[in-house]
Amino acid sequence: MADPTAPAAPNAPPAPRGPVALLDRWIGFWAAVFDLCGALFYLGEDTVSWAWRGFVSRKVRMGTSAITAQIVRVGVRSISIVMLVSGSIGIILALQTSPTLEEYGQTDKVANLIGVAVFRELGPLIAAIVMVGFAGASIAAELGTMVVGEEVEALEAMGLNPVRYLVVPRLVATVSSLLALAVVSDLTAVFFGMVVGTTALGVPYDLYVSNTIAQLKMTDFVTGLLKAGVFGLLLGLIACHNGLRVTGGAAGVGRATTETVVQTVIFVILSDLFFSTIFYAIGWT
Repeated sequence: MADPTAPAAPNAPPAPRGPVALLDRWIGFWAAVFDLCGALFYLGEDTVSWAWRGFVSRKVRMGTSAITAQIVRVGVRSISIVMLVSGSIGIILALQTSPTLEEYGQTDKVANLIGVAVFRELGPLIAAIVMVGFAGASIAAELGTMVVGEEVEALEAMGLNPVRYLVVPRLVATVSSLLALAVVSDLTAVFFGMVVGTTALGVPYDLYVSNTIAQLKMTDFVTGLLKAGVFGLLLGLIACHNGLRVTGGAAGVGRATTETVVQTVIFVILSDLFFSTIFYAIGWT
C-alpha cells in the first residue's frame, strides 16, 4: 500500500500555449509537408527511371501483365462510378444554370457552359476524386498489407527492387487510367447535359450540338488531359508512398489508407489551382 505521508507525484507539465506553441505547430506542419514532397519526388524519380529502363532496355522487363492487371483493377472497374457521377453533374449543371440564362433569353447557352466547365475542369477532377476513393485507398492498403506481412522484405532479400515490381505497374496504371477516365467523364457529362437540355429545357438538338462544338477549343481538351495526367501521377505516388512506409500492423494500414485519401484530395485540388492559374496567365482560357 502506498504511504499516505509520501509527497504527491508532480502533475504532468501543461501543454504549451501562446505564440510559441502556435509557431511550433506551424513549423511542424510545414516540415511534414516538405518531407512528404521530398519523399514523393524521390519516389517519382526512382519510378520514372525504372519505367524508362523498361521501355528502352531489353534487360529490364516492364511486366506488362502486371500493368494490365492494375489498369483493369483501378481503371476499368471505375468506369461505371465515373459515368454515374459525371452524368449526375451534367444534369445538375443543366438544371441549375438554365433559370439564370432563361432570364436573358439565352437558354441555349447552357450547352456552352456545360462544355467549358466539364472539359476544362470538372471532367478530370471528377475522375480523380472517384479514383482516389476507389483505387488510391486500395493501393495504399494493399502495399501496406504486404509491408506488414514482410512480403516487401522478401522481395528485397531475393534481390528484387520493390519500386520496379510494385510501384511502376501501379503508377503507370493510375496515370493511363485517369487519362482515359477523364475522357469518359467529359463525354458522359456533356451527353447527359444534352439530354436534359433538349428534353426538359426545350433546346433544339442541332442548336445544342452546334453551340457545344463552337464553344470548345482544342486547348480545353488538352488542358483537361494534362490535369488528368498530373492527377494520376499524384494519386499513384501518394498511395504507393503511404503504403510502403506502413508501420504498426493493421492500425498502420488504416492510417495509411486515410492519409492517402486526405493527402491526394488536397494535392489534386492545389495542383488544379496551380494549373488553372498558369493557363489563365498564358491565355489558355
